[in-house]
Amino acid sequence: MKVGFIGLGRMGNHMARHLAEKGHEVSVFDVVPSAADHLREIPGIKVVNSVTEAARDAEVVGTSLPGPREVEAVVMGPGGLLEKLKPGSTYIDLSTNSVTLVRRLHDELAKKGIDMLDAPVSGGTTGSEAGTLSVMVGGKQEVFERMRPFLECIGSPEKIFYCGPAGAGDVVKLCNNISGIAQMMAVGEVLSLGVKAGVDLKTLCDVIGVSSGNSRWVTGGFQRNLFQDKHAPAFFPVTLSSKDTHLALDLAHDIGVDVSMLEVCGRDSAMAIAKGWGDLNFEAVVKVQEERSGVMLKLPHE
Repeated sequence: MKVGFIGLGRMGNHMARHLAEKGHEVSVFDVVPSAADHLREIPGIKVVNSVTEAARDAEVVGTSLPGPREVEAVVMGPGGLLEKLKPGSTYIDLSTNSVTLVRRLHDELAKKGIDMLDAPVSGGTTGSEAGTLSVMVGGKQEVFERMRPFLECIGSPEKIFYCGPAGAGDVVKLCNNISGIAQMMAVGEVLSLGVKAGVDLKTLCDVIGVSSGNSRWVTGGFQRNLFQDKHAPAFFPVTLSSKDTHLALDLAHDIGVDVSMLEVCGRDSAMAIAKGWGDLNFEAVVKVQEERSGVMLKLPHE
């Protein structure tokens, strides 16, 4: 297929590469020209200078962008996909996006005879580099089936999910992400409670880790990062996690679902950014609870 790909950040650059390696002709564009430098020598990739050029001859265009504002500009802005894509082509948004926006984009593109899939991904830069991402897809099922060859270039076949009509992919992704951050923050509170009450952190983790309160944060993530005070910039910083959290909360507000427990995730994410931790690994949100409780959740490195 002739493919346009827009957004060559830590995720998109690998997606574009995999599409070319699987035999597609890929025209790539990023607003930061240097983002395409390492793709220039890859057979099948052509670096172009605008959204218009990326879309001009494309049968399908994919985007991997920071958020709703960037996606809306690429689709609806001057020289954007709504203007430049041909009837019969397909647009696939691989970003984590606003459900309200993607449903509007589905409708606007359909008026021009252009199909759309919202297809946010999960698996981080490791999954993107390996081509083993999970992909959560919303849109018409027949379009999903037709676009499987594209999706299987970036994700494992067994992890490509049809989630339902327009917007369903982003609903699932936002639920997934806020579930992860909420569980992480809850575990941070639980552990600070136990330590403040006088129990050793390792004892808490050893017992909870083999009991009904266990979670992957107790036995995995915190052991590698938080407990070792490792908060260096990472592929999923607090700013991106906060963006996804607030998109999930916006969805809840729009449809009138009370998510009182999840509101705390938005509050503490915003506090972490205000404290200057926005570029750190998203587990740094728990530092807010550490300060609030006066408990540092640290273990000696084994």
